[in-house]
Amino acid sequence: MGLGLLASRALRSSRILRSPSNGGPTYFLRTIVSTPELNNADAAAAVQGNPPPPPDLPKRNPVGGARVHFPNPDDAIEVFVDGYPVKIPKGMTVLQACEIAGVDIPRFCYHNRLSIAGNCRMCLVEVEKSPKPVASCAMPALPGMKIKTDTPIAKKAREGVMEFLLMNHPLDCPICDQGGECDLQDQSMAFGSDRGRFTEMKRSVVDKNLGPLVKTVMTRCIQCTRCVRFASEVAGVEDLGMLGRGSGEEIGTYVEKLMTSELSGNVIDICPVGALTSKPFAFKARNWELKGTESIDVTDAVGSNIRIDSRGPEVMRVVPRLNEDINEEWISDKTRFFYDGLKRQRLNDPMIRGADGRFKAVSWRDALAIVAEVMHQIKPEEIVGVAGKLSDAESMMALKDLLNKMGSNNIFCEGNGMHPNADLRSGYIMNTSISGLEKADAFLLVGTQPRVEAAMVNARIHKTVKATHAKVGYVGPAADFNYDHQHLGTGPQTLVEIAEGRHPFSSALKNAKNPVIIVGAGVFDREDKDAVFAAVDTIAKNNNVVRPDWNGLNVLLLNAAQAAALDLGLVPESDKCIDSAKFVYLMGADDVNLDKLPDDAFVVYQGHHGDRGVYRANVILPASAFTEKEGTYENTEGCAQITLPAVPTVGDARDDWKIIRALSEVAGVRLPYDSLGAIRSRIRTVAPNLLEVDERQPATFSTSLRPEVSQKVSSTPFTPAVENFYMTDAITRASKIMAQCSALLKK
Repeated sequence: MGLGLLASRALRSSRILRSPSNGGPTYFLRTIVSTPELNNADAAAAVQGNPPPPPDLPKRNPVGGARVHFPNPDDAIEVFVDGYPVKIPKGMTVLQACEIAGVDIPRFCYHNRLSIAGNCRMCLVEVEKSPKPVASCAMPALPGMKIKTDTPIAKKAREGVMEFLLMNHPLDCPICDQGGECDLQDQSMAFGSDRGRFTEMKRSVVDKNLGPLVKTVMTRCIQCTRCVRFASEVAGVEDLGMLGRGSGEEIGTYVEKLMTSELSGNVIDICPVGALTSKPFAFKARNWELKGTESIDVTDAVGSNIRIDSRGPEVMRVVPRLNEDINEEWISDKTRFFYDGLKRQRLNDPMIRGADGRFKAVSWRDALAIVAEVMHQIKPEEIVGVAGKLSDAESMMALKDLLNKMGSNNIFCEGNGMHPNADLRSGYIMNTSISGLEKADAFLLVGTQPRVEAAMVNARIHKTVKATHAKVGYVGPAADFNYDHQHLGTGPQTLVEIAEGRHPFSSALKNAKNPVIIVGAGVFDREDKDAVFAAVDTIAKNNNVVRPDWNGLNVLLLNAAQAAALDLGLVPESDKCIDSAKFVYLMGADDVNLDKLPDDAFVVYQGHHGDRGVYRANVILPASAFTEKEGTYENTEGCAQITLPAVPTVGDARDDWKIIRALSEVAGVRLPYDSLGAIRSRIRTVAPNLLEVDERQPATFSTSLRPEVSQKVSSTPFTPAVENFYMTDAITRASKIMAQCSALLKK
């Protein structure tokens, strides 16, 4: 506090008396006010014992509707934010205390999921008895602390920081893709000055090449280091860093290399300015032109929560939605950038293959009539239905009911194998839950590479390993992990050694408090899968993996449709049903092996993309993609979620369940539902857990009820379940952006 300010405060409480004669002395008279009741000792004690009641302040709500969790109520401390008392857990920062008190503090470098850097100085606040403003993001809150966020000193400090930040910042707002959702724009309006005093030349920085996904304009960078901390702490790659010092400081890669992480697109979201933006979305649209639709990602089995931003009939971009239990606020690059595949190679009209082998467009009436006629000419046991990896629960229920009415029970889902064990739900879902992985202290990964199979599950494992130094053992082919792990072996023989206690990693599992075993869904396609699961069950039994308070035995699924298909009982009667099939109904199934299918078999392909399944089809029925329909999907942990239509359907396409319902009527075996509500009532009788939307339904029975298996494990090593992370289904294979990423991956 300046001496002039102190003097003025002293003068305020004084009166000045001057002598009437010129040059006479000047007297300062200070007024002293006494409180008579304090002259009496008893009265003074009474006043001190009963302090005046606190001012009646209106109740404030935390910023963003946050809830405060007190791990130990005894550790709660009270601080005062602008005179408002607020209780917070011990260890919180001043900035977090202000948020709980309903005061939003400006910040650039602080992010609640990253470590504290404290280098932007935008969050300065005044704290009583502190000689100067403090950085609220880095200062721990102490009991009784009086925090002032709206004083002239705090405002002046923020204005000064903002002036320094804008000193070298280019005036790119009219051509910057961050415009309209830029923290720097918002905060310069709210906390900045109305003019700058800098008249020198602004510095400029050379742009970096981070790959086909992230566009860089590094002159806009304000050195908040959020991207550096994200790459290191969340993505687990040391690709980005700070180079130089002073005015020559800049973000970049240490050597000329691309950003290789499967989560690299998240730096676009956390960058507070326009330095890192989406390369495919560059100059396509302004954010206020877009309509946002809350939906679910279906490119893997995690079910990440997303917002689909569209303009008219086109999906313009995909961004993450907050869901603490599944994807927190991150999404994988495949989820974020596959959307351009939604407008390429689409099927618009029903088509029939003519005698010359070419397809010709026909009406829905003609296409359905031909399919119904052929279905009635085939024996029931020779009719097979295959659900694709992007199928929703409603369409799989309809397909199963249709085939059952035709007398066939040969229906299965891609990725589940020909003989899945669907009896025990705990045998095919992630029993620990995705968020529950953070409590684990030892991991055994069996035939799974989470980094390419489920990037958000891998991010949780990385977070746990980084926080608790949990041990990770991996059984499978050589793989690239972004955390410390032990490669125990390549085949199931290693599992037998661990089960018998002969392997060194057995002691790590034995000593772990909350051990976790994750089995990859690629095991479903193995001949010896029952023996592999029996070995895993033995390991679980010997190491206390499954207890009343903890279930660490998990299966990590690959596709969005797998869990719901097994819940609905899509299990074929015969392992060899494809070999003898005369009629095959492919509902978006492109990766099913049809090599052994008889040449005279009639194939119907119902889907939204002209992908692999089309080449063998006799009839094509165009369906709507997940961005164009409402459907229920169950993720790998058993949580049912719903997609909502963001854009209109393409051409003459229809929803999957509606096509099957229309076909049933033409075929004379009418299904008893005409709406989504009616079909969900039917699902309630088969798998009621699929109607508990956004709620994870744990399995009731454990895998210990499995029957004994006499089969021996084979010596065949595990194989990768995903060959190419960027191309796993019909939509991603049609995407130009994913093709560019895939080409770089192979270099």
